[in-house]
Amino acid sequence: MVISVASGKGGTGKTTIAVSLALSIENSQIIDCDVEEPNARLFLNPEIKQKIEVTSVIPKVDKEKCNLCGYCSNVCAYNALSVIKLDSSGDVILFPQLCHGCEGCILLCPEKAMQKDYRTIGEITVGSRENVEFIEGKLNISEVLAPKIIEEAKKFIKPDKITIIDAPPGTSCPAVAAVKGSDFCILVTEPTPFGLHDLELAYEATRALKIKSGVIINKSGDDQLIEEFCRKNKIHVLLKIPFNREIAETYSKGIPLVKAMPQYKEIFQKIYKDIKENL
Repeated sequence: MVISVASGKGGTGKTTIAVSLALSIENSQIIDCDVEEPNARLFLNPEIKQKIEVTSVIPKVDKEKCNLCGYCSNVCAYNALSVIKLDSSGDVILFPQLCHGCEGCILLCPEKAMQKDYRTIGEITVGSRENVEFIEGKLNISEVLAPKIIEEAKKFIKPDKITIIDAPPGTSCPAVAAVKGSDFCILVTEPTPFGLHDLELAYEATRALKIKSGVIINKSGDDQLIEEFCRKNKIHVLLKIPFNREIAETYSKGIPLVKAMPQYKEIFQKIYKDIKENL
């Protein structure tokens, strides 16, 4: 089973929920797919066993074959190639950080002057903590291909384990790449107009992906806005975590919620049971 933990905005407590759930159930693995700023490691402090580079294809020009026709530049949807042609010379300029590795220029070059080359865009880290398998995707600074790192991290999903995916915030390409293929999605929100607005967007994304979902209200207080939305859309509220100073202090120290407050372990076990029955 694959359970993703997502939200329409950052700072709602996705990592708190994902780590707590992974530590509360047996035979689990957590995949940190918030690749632009992964932080599940800070709470798990796993023993790192392996690091794997993630690369992306880029074109390499064979200048002996290239006649500077400019076709590669025309077919590139991302403007990663520019062909400069002068009277007696010219060049093909590659902007590697714009290249999405689609290989279109390589496949379609009339002169077969494009060859495959590779560049590193991030890494996957594999480790473990207390029988929880830990996988982290991390995108290199200044890179943009977050979905590719997420896809590589998700290749470590094991069908015989309960997989918890800590998704990036929002509803753009990285969030969709992380949540796609999940059996269930936990939507974490907070009881504010801003929280409701982004919950609506996240819920619509799960509906488009045909993924069942439930809501956890973090920093719970006056929850009327969120509860009314959930009632209207028949979404189950799985848990309310109170707006509590002790919880905030625990988080700031990098201590998992279920370690600081063991009573929450049984609560998260019940959430998993509810999700399993719902499926």
